[in-house]
Amino acid sequence: MFTDVVAKYYEKELDYNCAETMLYAANEYYELNLSKDAMKTVASFGGGMAIGNVCGAITGCLAALGVIFTKEKAHESDKIKILTKRFIESFGKRFGYINCAPLKDVYKTEEKRCSDMIVAAAEIMEEVVAYGKTLE
Repeated sequence: MFTDVVAKYYEKELDYNCAETMLYAANEYYELNLSKDAMKTVASFGGGMAIGNVCGAITGCLAALGVIFTKEKAHESDKIKILTKRFIESFGKRFGYINCAPLKDVYKTEEKRCSDMIVAAAEIMEEVVAYGKTLE
């Protein structure tokens, strides 16, 4: 399961932020074959882009969805827009927020860190990827 791979990358010793965790895990799980430089593109999305904005678990997953479902560019079809919206809405329904600051206020603990959001993002990612494959 994707959640197992995500848990491996969210180990405290690896010290990846939430966005990095999701993309590194997706790269392995979905066999995306992304380069190390491609993986580094999400480094700046942790902590809600350092200002508590959109959760890094969301942005990391969206980056992976783009790789999985975009052939050449976003405007070739509505698919990536549909899947992005579905992901964000599902996450928001689950937690009541999509932004990092309020999510951390409510759900982050010293012991668990942001694992609730990470696990939920992984579950939603699997559902959205499955749905996306039905659109092909």
